[in-house]
Amino acid sequence: MKPPADLCVICKGTKKLCGNSFCPILQRINSQTGFNDKIKEYVFGPSKEVFIGSYDYPYVSYGPLATIEGDPTGVKELYGRPYNEIIDIRTAMVRGRRFATKNKRIQKDMQEVALSITPTDVEMKFTRKPSMKIQFSSLIQPMGPSAPIQTFKQAENPKIPNKVDQIIDDDLLASDAVSELTHHGFDNYYLTNIFSTGALGREENKHIVPTRWSITAIDDIIGKQRMERIRNFNKQINDYLVFEHKDYDNHYTVLMMPGNWEFENFESWSPKSIWAMGSKHTVTTEEYEPFTGRTKYADSQVGGYYASRYSIVEYLEKIRRQARVVVFREIGGGYMVPLGVFQVREGVSSALKKPPKIFSTLNEAYVHLLGTLDIPLNRYRRMSMILQQSRLIDF
Repeated sequence: MKPPADLCVICKGTKKLCGNSFCPILQRINSQTGFNDKIKEYVFGPSKEVFIGSYDYPYVSYGPLATIEGDPTGVKELYGRPYNEIIDIRTAMVRGRRFATKNKRIQKDMQEVALSITPTDVEMKFTRKPSMKIQFSSLIQPMGPSAPIQTFKQAENPKIPNKVDQIIDDDLLASDAVSELTHHGFDNYYLTNIFSTGALGREENKHIVPTRWSITAIDDIIGKQRMERIRNFNKQINDYLVFEHKDYDNHYTVLMMPGNWEFENFESWSPKSIWAMGSKHTVTTEEYEPFTGRTKYADSQVGGYYASRYSIVEYLEKIRRQARVVVFREIGGGYMVPLGVFQVREGVSSALKKPPKIFSTLNEAYVHLLGTLDIPLNRYRRMSMILQQSRLIDF
């Protein structure tokens, strides 16, 4: 969040006038100061993540992220930590950049780092000292310092599972490879990492893919595969379920109703939240998916829609039931910097891990929602494709 300048001048990070538990500006400065002396033109450290840029595709930059202090923290393990810890953890990861070339050896070495299930020690020499500039994005987690790579090599052998090697060698379509690896317990964070390096797919179609595209692609591929199975379930949920979770000033409310599979996702950004700064009113977007699926990209919510849907279909497949599902994501001014769509995926998933409120009719569920949602329920109902439907079973 960027508070008005006059408020920052009065506060100077001491009075917390913006309502946050710490000053994001000071935190960013502290992070830079704390690690600046430790960043050199040569880095040796563990790596388990590769980042592929998207600018000027296909002539994109790519490279590993090496941790210069402590052990690497997986993206999923970041969730639930305070903002300042996330920023510190990500700041301690130095990103090397190299533009796509025909140097297959370097690309293969980086690919093996991503394929490893444990961190791999790497050595990187940069053309200059990495610049201490933190980057924030609505899709990817915060990014720390970076610089062009002069030389790169692995300092130990990566630990690549035999099953992964086998599936890559089988020359499967990327979607089939993702399905096989998911079936064998590899999560979407690991799959996103290896998908972006061009490890999956038929040999003639293997290309590196920008990380931000890979995140949504894996959420979408796995989501569609699960939806295909969910549509064939003979049973539906019997009651009206409401799940809730709050974190990072994001309030997630999930309404599940009896019926065949349908999905709808709302995002409501308060005037003080990152993307609605300057607006006089809360900005609400809606995206809908019918039983047969959607063919158009979710432009108004981009990766957040697919991350939310990912957690919903993961839950329904686990309980082997169909349902009509509406997710309400309400974002307050305390969501000061974007953390990437992983916090949407984990926020919805966290809601579904809690015991739901159970109601026998939709009207009873509505009464509960009236007391928990920040936005008037009627506003959502006017915009909704699912909530405008009237069914005898609902009353």
